[in-house]
Amino acid sequence: MQRSSRLAAIGAAFLAALALPALAQNVKVTPLGGIEGEFCPQDRALVFEDPNGTRILYDPGRTVAGAGDPRLGKIDVILISHMHGDHVGNAHNKAPNSGSCESPDMSVSALPNSNAVNIALAKKSKIVTGSEMPPFFAAKLRANDGNPADSMLARFGGSVTVGGVRIATVAALHSNGLDPDYIGGELGKAMKDAGIAGDVGLATGYVVRFSNGLVAYLSGDTGIVADQERVVRDFYKATLAVMNIGDGFTTGPQEAAFVINDLVKPVSVIPSHANEVGTVNGKVRPGSKTEAFIKAVNVPAHLPLSGKTMEFDSSGKCRVGC
Repeated sequence: MQRSSRLAAIGAAFLAALALPALAQNVKVTPLGGIEGEFCPQDRALVFEDPNGTRILYDPGRTVAGAGDPRLGKIDVILISHMHGDHVGNAHNKAPNSGSCESPDMSVSALPNSNAVNIALAKKSKIVTGSEMPPFFAAKLRANDGNPADSMLARFGGSVTVGGVRIATVAALHSNGLDPDYIGGELGKAMKDAGIAGDVGLATGYVVRFSNGLVAYLSGDTGIVADQERVVRDFYKATLAVMNIGDGFTTGPQEAAFVINDLVKPVSVIPSHANEVGTVNGKVRPGSKTEAFIKAVNVPAHLPLSGKTMEFDSSGKCRVGC
């Protein structure tokens, strides 16, 4: 009996050891929103952690409380879908959980640099963007004694690999004007008086291939485009999608559901950019756009509750924190 017990114990330990590498191969996704445990109107920021330790911050926006936000940790790469203030960060929270979900305290200005640039300078992160955005970020890094080479280009149809993670840009149908406040001086004032924004090219989305094989589509702020089928699904074969659902400025919940159900067809989706109080006490708010989207999609939709880490396997299935 004792020998049988010992063999059983050894067998259990062996199986447990086999399970550990599997868990370690998951990609961790942590939302950095306005209020802990909620999905709020300004929430855009997500941190993706590859199994190899590479950490990617996507669209820090206004809810990351500057470079000193204790939730950030190490950041190797920053992805910016476009130059609007709620994505690049023209202002930000004074501290995590400042204000309320509906009315966050965004009293700290990040102009003329942006929240993204200030974080990149402090963390010595690479900034990966497409279109004509890289020269803007390179100039900001240079002006603040950073390394302009840390602003990296990945235009449509191309990709860069940073820290073992492959990053490609894809089309996003959205405006991308640069607020003159980022330019400043007489030129910035003249542009602002004339109602003219700076031209930094087209907005983008991203497709990110992690070292475990997971392929994630980050939509940015986009409308419905055929590329979501032919490029994102057919070529890159994305299995996890982060999809904007806010309506008015981006796709609404029904349009976003069409993108997920008929075009991208991922295994899982994370709603984003709802522009509303999406949850109350961590539960979907009845009658919300968030609820409408979740009901309309044919795949599991995982709420980006601030501070709650989810883990996705190579197939796009949520395995932890779902």
